[in-house]
Amino acid sequence: MTAPKNVLAVVPRHVGGRAAGAGLGTLFPESAHVTVVEATDEDPAALREAHVVVTALGPVTAAHLAAAPGLELVQCASHGFDYVDVAAARERGVPVCTIGSSGAEAQNVAEQTFALMLALAKQLVPAHNALAQGDWALPRLQRSLTELSGKTLGIVGLGQIGQQVARRATAFDMTVLYTGRRRLAPETEERFGARYVPLDELVRSSDYVTLHAPLTDETRHLLDADRLALLRPTAFVINTARGALIDQDALADALEKGTLAGAGLDVFDPEPPTSALRVLGAPNVVLSPHVGGVTRETLVRIALAAVENVNAYLAGAPPRDVVDEP
Repeated sequence: MTAPKNVLAVVPRHVGGRAAGAGLGTLFPESAHVTVVEATDEDPAALREAHVVVTALGPVTAAHLAAAPGLELVQCASHGFDYVDVAAARERGVPVCTIGSSGAEAQNVAEQTFALMLALAKQLVPAHNALAQGDWALPRLQRSLTELSGKTLGIVGLGQIGQQVARRATAFDMTVLYTGRRRLAPETEERFGARYVPLDELVRSSDYVTLHAPLTDETRHLLDADRLALLRPTAFVINTARGALIDQDALADALEKGTLAGAGLDVFDPEPPTSALRVLGAPNVVLSPHVGGVTRETLVRIALAAVENVNAYLAGAPPRDVVDEP
């Protein structure tokens, strides 16, 4: 009789005094023999019995992988995978999977993207702050207010999340451009009203540039100083993906010099950001603490998608949403 496989959810850190992701273990059937552990770099041996690791944004390093000789699968409870050492897993022949095709986070990340876009276009933060201090700022603010309608939105990465953003953009009567590692089928482009262009052309042509790409060695600082310089001075940058997709010092420079109109940021590098991160104090930024994927509804969908993937694998199905990173 084949020995049962153990599924261990890696929970290496606590957020607000609570173990983030610990509840994943309760969603597996008893036959899965799930054990929820706290596996840190100092104690990777906690994974020594694991056949499958489920990680809720907790790092899975080469040390973790080496400590689990029977490991067969790493399942990320997210669309992103930058916190897993994919190269080390590939050397071991261990697939790393996301929940990408589930679209579990797509709805809320798209909503958060538009929340940031609208806050910038309508100057909601300075308007609120001024009015709360007794300043009727209408004469001053009306010179900087703008509309989304008629503007061009450039989407970097037209996957599940990018597609939800494109759908909403058409409802706002925006022109949609997109770029990515590969061009999508013509019928997909037509369905989402999006036209493919190379990245530099997208940056030059867009009033809003929104990032929905994974963080890899290839995409780190995708928007660097040179590429930020291609943006129109009236343009806005939105990032709800990963902080390191943008060179944050270069972004702060552009905002401080006025060569960029504003930025909406839900993600940072590092997280939580330190007080030394200049972009936090840059002019015309709207900030939120990586909440794009953490509504009550989204968290349930994320957990269920991760569990469904693992249960299917344990039942003999091939792994789904395997990371294919150059």
